[in-house]
Amino acid sequence: MIFVVGVSHKTAPIEVRERLGAATEGTPQVLARLASLPELGEVLWLSTCNRVEVVASSSDEVVDPSIFAVRQELARQAGCSDSSELSPYLYEKRGKDAVIHVFRVASSLDSMVLGEPQILGQLKAASDAAARARTLRGKLGGLLQRAFAVAKRVRTETAIGAGSVSVSSVGVDLARRIFEDLGTCVVLLLGAGEMAEAAARSLGRSARALRICNRNFDRAASLAREMRAAAVPWERLEAEIVEADIVVASTASPIPIVTRDMVKRACRARRGRTLFFVDLAVPRNVEPEVHELENVYVYNVDDLEHEVARGLSARRGEVDAAERIVRDEFEAYLAWSRGLDVAPTIVALRTKVRAILGAELERSLGGRLKHFGPAERDALALMMDSATNKLLHEPSTRLKTHAAEQEDAEALAAALRLLFDLPVDTHEDPTGKPVDGTAPSVVAGEPRLN
Repeated sequence: MIFVVGVSHKTAPIEVRERLGAATEGTPQVLARLASLPELGEVLWLSTCNRVEVVASSSDEVVDPSIFAVRQELARQAGCSDSSELSPYLYEKRGKDAVIHVFRVASSLDSMVLGEPQILGQLKAASDAAARARTLRGKLGGLLQRAFAVAKRVRTETAIGAGSVSVSSVGVDLARRIFEDLGTCVVLLLGAGEMAEAAARSLGRSARALRICNRNFDRAASLAREMRAAAVPWERLEAEIVEADIVVASTASPIPIVTRDMVKRACRARRGRTLFFVDLAVPRNVEPEVHELENVYVYNVDDLEHEVARGLSARRGEVDAAERIVRDEFEAYLAWSRGLDVAPTIVALRTKVRAILGAELERSLGGRLKHFGPAERDALALMMDSATNKLLHEPSTRLKTHAAEQEDAEALAAALRLLFDLPVDTHEDPTGKPVDGTAPSVVAGEPRLN
């Protein structure tokens, strides 16, 4: 069974989310630990500023031990003494609810900023990381490919992405309201990743000056050339804060890079000028105590949620249309997954019939037909293949069709396994090769919904 366990901006404050983000050494290491849990089959790790989720399949039909194992691992990564400390913030979804949740996350229907495009890229990056770590194979791989297709439909067929559609753009809009005229402001971007680029694009040419400070100077210089900004060395961070009016922080540092003492020293040189921080990072880049300084204001991603609500009304009307797409795609996925449930039985039936006929053919060719030459032997083999296909085509087609339209197809598959003494473990055929399914617009090996 597919399931999801995690925290998001809806269930946990930033203080909890950043503990999970800061505790992880990197995605490959996290995936390796999760994959080592015997209760899990496949696993995907998704970590963004607004959510940390484990999407996984259970290695057993009973999913409770798998969910418990993931909850324990998340608590360990957050530095909790036991899982009960983190439990109030965790949510879990199983089967149908888990699949719909993944579709909604990919389509940004579960994001803080409705319609923001970053989550799809983050989910694709998480999928690529899991594929490289070999923790993503058939089941979850197929689910994610379907989720990407759902997200594309939502973005193409609705206007849910209209207006300010990222946390960074919301932060810039807030800065505009505070300073009124950004044409008088110097904006400093800390970081040169996706968030910083989005902030730079939201600013456009409205700021008096845009400066980019990043540990990797080459990356800062590259973004600066694209945005017609200035790149500055990381060593000049404190001096740049003295000159800036607005600082947008979005680095991947696990600890704060802007401290209270640093800003306090900068404030002495600023002579009372207002300093505004937009901290888009999780874990936070700016120490919360910075907000206590006079004429200094700090907004983190949770603070921006209130600003998000102000711009939500323009896209609220598109939500129903997007949710309908999610439901339609889920029904298509469900029909396909039912077909996948019976596919291993069909493969096992064909394998057994071919094995029986092949054994009889070999016995005949070794006996009274041993005088047959290669041409005659090949002709008999082709005839056997043709007879097998014609014999099993109708029952195979009817079983697949029934599976797509009805919910009791597994009972028919079970009857076939009983009558023909087929393997009970239908995830592999008798040759030991994994059984894959195919479906229109869906990759082979898409997961079953149990």
